[in-house]
Amino acid sequence: MNAVSNTIAGLDRILTMELVRVTERAAVAAARLRGRGDEKAADQVAVDAMRSELNRLNIKGTVVIGEGERDEAPMLYIGEEVGTGKGPAVDIALDPLEGTTICAKNLPNALAVIAIAEKGSLLFAPDVYMDKIAIGPGYPEGTIDIDASPADNIASLAKAKGVPVNEVTACILDRPRHARLIEAVRATGAAIRLIGDGDVAGVIHTTDPEETGIDIYIGSGGAPEGVLAAAALRCTGGQMQGRLILDTPEKVARAAKMGISDPNKVYRVDEMARGDVLFAATGVTDGNMLAGVKFGRNYITTDTIVLRSSSRTVREIKARHQDLDKF
Repeated sequence: MNAVSNTIAGLDRILTMELVRVTERAAVAAARLRGRGDEKAADQVAVDAMRSELNRLNIKGTVVIGEGERDEAPMLYIGEEVGTGKGPAVDIALDPLEGTTICAKNLPNALAVIAIAEKGSLLFAPDVYMDKIAIGPGYPEGTIDIDASPADNIASLAKAKGVPVNEVTACILDRPRHARLIEAVRATGAAIRLIGDGDVAGVIHTTDPEETGIDIYIGSGGAPEGVLAAAALRCTGGQMQGRLILDTPEKVARAAKMGISDPNKVYRVDEMARGDVLFAATGVTDGNMLAGVKFGRNYITTDTIVLRSSSRTVREIKARHQDLDKF
């Protein structure tokens, strides 16, 4: 790639295969430690692999959603520059192993995830919780509202989908803080898919309810994960709203340093991920949308989705890798 400024063509080159290689390499590294019970080790090898592959890309990349602040994360920290420095300037949001506990226990839906957008296009979100609600594409704008009750949102979605409420399934993180939310959703007659971890995957699953069985995601989870999920929805036309939970003066101050002046602001998809956005995810463990990494005697197989917002393209890439040395 030549150093052609911030052009869409620059992002095209990344989309073709390079971005896939980034998540494939991280997923394979993490998959080698599936079921071993060591979350930190699995996360570290995924980080190492993703960073190594990112630094091969002809981009001027800045990590805006990463492993944490510089003093918390030695690699892929917020503000770290990656890539060769010879291509377009881009923002990067990433999670080398989304669902560390899932991977350590070899449970479904662990992913290696990355989103890339033109410089200044991704929300610079502090590492706090965020209230979230999300649905996939094909529904009228305003079908969901983060300030509406769970019953109203479920009823609105059911009406838009043309089904009774009892045919709607909500995905919710299985946490004590969600006890009232779970009770309220169940009271409507809707079904719930509880997940133990991995709310990026939970939101992404709303993009294809026929495949995943999930229609809506509701609840609170990490704000960085919210930006990653919004990047995926931006590419598919889904709807999402998020509000940062800034419930202490310290969190308000941290957010202010990152340019967030209104602690009560509701962010929509195109405010969390603007412009041309590319998103890739590779399965680490088997899941509803993606198969996990498979290790054969002479090859490794991976399952990846690559999304692009400007074309609303969804590419599914099932790869068989026979050159094992690259991993």
